[in-house]
Amino acid sequence: MKKHILLVDDESEILEVLKQALTLEGYRVSTARSADEARKVAKSDPPDLITTDLQLEDSDGFQLVEQMKLLLPDVPVILLTGMLFDPNVVEQSLSKKVSGYVSKASPLKSLLEEVRRHIGA
Repeated sequence: MKKHILLVDDESEILEVLKQALTLEGYRVSTARSADEARKVAKSDPPDLITTDLQLEDSDGFQLVEQMKLLLPDVPVILLTGMLFDPNVVEQSLSKKVSGYVSKASPLKSLLEEVRRHIGA
C-alpha cells in the first residue's frame, strides 16, 4: 500500500508541484489549502506524513503542527516554509515540534530526501 502524505499550503501552485513530484515518487498525496481543511483530511484519511507551510492564511503553522501532533502523535511533520531560519534555531526550537524543516528555496530534491528519511519510498 502506498504511503499517504498530506500537503498543507495556501499557495495552489506549490501544492500542485509538490503533489505531482510526490505522486511520481510513488506516494499517495492529499492536499489542504487551510488548517481547517488539513484537520478534516487528517481525521478522515490519516496520513503517514504531513508537510505544512508555516504561514497559512487561516492559522499559524505552529498551531496547526501542535494540533496535528495531538491528533496523530506518531506522524512526522515536515515544515516547508519560505521563512529562513538559523540552523541553531531549527535544532533548538523547531526540532521539538517538527520532524524536519525544508526551505521553499531548497531544491525539490531536498524535500524528497526528507520525506524518504521519515517514511521511506
